[in-house]
Formats: sequence, structure tokens, C-alpha cells
Amino acid sequence: MPSRAESVLGSLQKIWKEDYADFVFQYQFLDEKINNYYQAESKLTVLYKFFAGMAILISCLGLYGLVSFMAAQRVKEVGIRKVLGASSGNIIFLFAREFTLLIVLAFLIAAPLANYLMQEWLKNFSFRIYPDLSLYIFAIAGSILIAWITVAHKAFRAAVANPVIALRNE
Repeated sequence: MPSRAESVLGSLQKIWKEDYADFVFQYQFLDEKINNYYQAESKLTVLYKFFAGMAILISCLGLYGLVSFMAAQRVKEVGIRKVLGASSGNIIFLFAREFTLLIVLAFLIAAPLANYLMQEWLKNFSFRIYPDLSLYIFAIAGSILIAWITVAHKAFRAAVANPVIALRNE
């Protein structure tokens, strides 16, 4: 087929020069033109994925630092809870519950804004999708899972620490 396209283009160019000698003959294939429309979106997709990954990594580091700080501040509370019979699971749940509530609150604030911005971005396309509730369910579930994984290490270390060391100064 490419050889046929070249012969057809040669014929078209000859006819063009006969009828429109003052104008330059320029052509573009439709599939190439459509592909060019989506090149920018493809490049932006790579950037979005990279920066989303960086944002998740930085937020996990910040969350880990916050849990470390919180665990250091609550060493005596955790020690007292352990002496009074709290299990390691209860202490891990105590840490995870607080962060889960904060993440849900942040999600409730951010989801409407994200939905609005996404709808505005999708208006520029001739073929649109309409994100349904499952997208938001997966987003909140993923956020909570990442937070639990981040919190789990420090919360477990605080939960299995010897309460005698924490309460020695009292």
C-alpha cells in the first residue's frame, strides 16, 4: 500500500501544481494528524504518573515521620496501656485509627475538588468517560492501605517495646 500512496501523492501533487501553482502542496495523513493530537496527552500522562509517584513517596515519608514523632510523644501512654493489659494489636489499631480518620477527612475535602477538575479536563475530549463511584472507592482504599503500611512499622515497634523502659522515669 505505501507504494500506491506514493503514486497517488505524485499524481495529486502534479494536479495541484497545474491548478494552484502559487501555493505550496502540503499533505498530511489522517492517522498521523490524529496521532499528533494525542502526543501531548501521552507526554502529560508520563509526567502525571511520575509526579503522582513522587507525591505518594513524599507523603509516605512525611507520614512515617509523623508516626515516629507521635510514637515518641506517646511512649508513656503506650507503656501504661501495655501494663494495663492492652495487646500489641490494640496499640497498632490505636495508631492506625487516628490516621485513617485523618485520611478519610482529607479525602472528603479533596474528592469534590478532584472530581470538578477531572470533569473540566475531560470536557476537552470528543469521546468522554464519566468516572463512577468505584474510582473514588479504589482511591480511598488505596490511600488507607498505603497509610496502614506506612504506619504499621512504627506502630508495631511502639507496641512491642518494653513498657518498663517507658515508665522508668515516673
